[in-house]
Amino acid sequence: MLIIGAKGFAKEVLEVLHQNNTLSDVAFFDDVNEDVVGKLYNEFPILKSIEEVQKYFTSTSNKFTIGIGNPVLRKKLQDKFTQLGGEFTSTISNKASIGNYGNSINEGCNIMTGVVITNDVFIGKGTLVNLNCTIGHDCKIGEFVEMSPGVHISGNCEIGDYTNVGTNATLLPKIKIGENVIIAAGAVVTKDVPDNCMVAGVPAIIKKELAPLTL
Repeated sequence: MLIIGAKGFAKEVLEVLHQNNTLSDVAFFDDVNEDVVGKLYNEFPILKSIEEVQKYFTSTSNKFTIGIGNPVLRKKLQDKFTQLGGEFTSTISNKASIGNYGNSINEGCNIMTGVVITNDVFIGKGTLVNLNCTIGHDCKIGEFVEMSPGVHISGNCEIGDYTNVGTNATLLPKIKIGENVIIAAGAVVTKDVPDNCMVAGVPAIIKKELAPLTL
């Protein structure tokens, strides 16, 4: 498994692989930070070039996951490394509690320690569900969504693609969130939110409009 990124969240992804006893052939890719070289924790190689990635994909494993949180950047990295021959792969902590009925977790998701997912939950490609989040029944989470630690999504909610839900935010039941939305940390969302905006507060209200995404 190649983890894209070698700082911050990438280290938390490594912990999930450790928990799951799937550390064989783990490596990192970081061509941005000059202070990240050699081996992380003196054990895991850090690749610095596309040529090294291509060699890794052909000789070791073509599976990769993304150790970076930003929704748009996650999409761009997914496109880049898939084009290089990689297989976008989910990492799901065995310390997450996931219901047994009607759930669908698509490729490239990161489901972290302490997450609780009940039943009939759909999670789109490339979505990050961070530490200790909860997702209630009959929810639909879009692609490349980022849920920060401690987010609580009540039943029958829908979250659009590329939305970022801040730490400890809460969605009440039957809420629909549009695409490209930022929900501030600690917000309590009590009514539907349209595309391309930032909301904050208790109850959450629109604070500003965002430019539509151009991907």
